[in-house]
Amino acid sequence: MTAGERRAQARAVPPAGSGPAVLVVVEQLRRPVPGGIGTYGRGLLQGLRAVAAADGPVGGGPDVTLYASRPPVRPDPLADLGFPLRSVPLPGPVLTRAWDRSLVAGPRGVDVVHAISLATPPARGRPLVVMVHDLAWRHVPEAFPPRGRRWHEAALRRARRRASHFMVSSVAVGQELVAEGVRPEAVTLIAHGSDHLPPPDEEAARDLLERLGVTGEFLLSVGTLEPRKNLPRLFAAYARARPSLPGPWPLVVVGPAGWSQEGDPPGQGVVPAGPVGEATLAALYRRARLLAYVPVEEGFGLPPLEAMRHGTPVVASAVPSVDEAALVVEPRSVPAMAEALVRVATDDTVRADLVARGRAHAAPLTWEAAARAHVAVWSSLR
Repeated sequence: MTAGERRAQARAVPPAGSGPAVLVVVEQLRRPVPGGIGTYGRGLLQGLRAVAAADGPVGGGPDVTLYASRPPVRPDPLADLGFPLRSVPLPGPVLTRAWDRSLVAGPRGVDVVHAISLATPPARGRPLVVMVHDLAWRHVPEAFPPRGRRWHEAALRRARRRASHFMVSSVAVGQELVAEGVRPEAVTLIAHGSDHLPPPDEEAARDLLERLGVTGEFLLSVGTLEPRKNLPRLFAAYARARPSLPGPWPLVVVGPAGWSQEGDPPGQGVVPAGPVGEATLAALYRRARLLAYVPVEEGFGLPPLEAMRHGTPVVASAVPSVDEAALVVEPRSVPAMAEALVRVATDDTVRADLVARGRAHAAPLTWEAAARAHVAVWSSLR
């Protein structure tokens, strides 16, 4: 065990005497771009820490250990998440292939294994719980490289063989799993939390906007930059809407690059910001005139919830996270998106209604609530 891992063990959530011992597979957090799955993983751990703080060591909470490949850098960033960490002395890609071929299994001495994605180790007789975020590779195959589609399809088959239980964050994904032959009683719906961002760093956001040449009002888009996020259509809708805005308000696009960035240039007024820190993102939400989030396929959709929690009105496609708290548009209709952008950016009555509905929708969606729902499933499988 490294010094960093020993420090993490010392800071770890105290083991609860009556709760299950759970191994949480967090390999996604090793990825250069963890994406929404990474946000879910970190949010779940945040919620578990909140549960432990609220209930104390005699509250019957789980004894959680994290599991991942060897760290690419030292000190290990996963050692600061507040839980004991077991690292395999293999790099991430090699470990994932070893799991796929059942060559390496998770360590023994736990009651339940929880995988935060379809990358699952063999559980070897222990209950395995898998969070399935979406089956997007089937619905928008053109948005995935062929190798990615093949891996996801094989990973879903492995999960069906290995898992005792599945978790989903939307009704639609749960229905798809049942259509695949998963028993309905083996699927639990758990909404993600919305309270994972730290307090806004207004100074950092101001400095960023100044560097980007953004002054005054702006529209915002957030997410990993990849084909299924529908950015070319959003850029076309923004170009159509821009002349009808009160001023040349730019569209600031925040997020890391995904697997493909081919296509036409984004157009006048579109300002790529790249990835930003979480506190900076929170401040950008508070400053933005609106958030535009219009993927053609999404398992849940965390950015709209993040925006709603910060009082930002949202224009979105019908992603599961928004319910009726956003102005929902057809993501393949550029004219409809353009009209929505103008309406939400300029109509104060519409804006006030969306802000109120968004805050009310996001408020009860906390990671502590999500973590408690996870614990209930884990405890039922011991």
